[in-house]
Amino acid sequence: MVLIGGTSNVGKSTVAQVVAEKLGFEYLSTDGLARHPGRPWRTPEREVPAHVAEHYGSLTVDELITSVLSHYDRLWPRIEELITSRATEDRDSTGLVLEGSALWPARVARLRVPRTAAVWLTTDDSVVRARVHAAGRYEAATDDERALMDKFLARTERYRVLMLDAIDRLSLDRIDAGRGQSAAELADTVLATTNAQLTVGRSSRT
Repeated sequence: MVLIGGTSNVGKSTVAQVVAEKLGFEYLSTDGLARHPGRPWRTPEREVPAHVAEHYGSLTVDELITSVLSHYDRLWPRIEELITSRATEDRDSTGLVLEGSALWPARVARLRVPRTAAVWLTTDDSVVRARVHAAGRYEAATDDERALMDKFLARTERYRVLMLDAIDRLSLDRIDAGRGQSAAELADTVLATTNAQLTVGRSSRT
């Protein structure tokens, strides 16, 4: 098992898929276990669902962070069961790379399972903001569309602060994914970091 956590739009999915390919493992996102209102900007392929627009438009940043953390609380038993069952399978079974923001540091650090490693991808708020603005075509968006993106970013930035505090307090491994590395380079860093771990999320360097 390789667990990859981090904030939204940090590149978890792309990197996790490359890691899975390198290892010959299965790839899965925690988003596939249960959905929470997703990204509130439209793309050529997707309009913003009404319930998503209402979620970000009607709630304060405090309420948004409470909502998403509560969602992760409810989701964790399913995640823990998945991790435990896959980590204790026969050694000949296919491994799994699991990524998602729901991999909250304090919960992962409490895992006592074999053959499991974890790392978190982080980056500066400015990098995530630029990615969201580009994806949502911020400059061409309406005021209402910009307001939804701004609210999403404010929630993401709040989540990042809480996540980094937990990671550093628990001496867990994290990787700066905002220095222009390719997905392949980040995947190699993830593999090097996880290979050095003595317990879930903690390498020999900490």
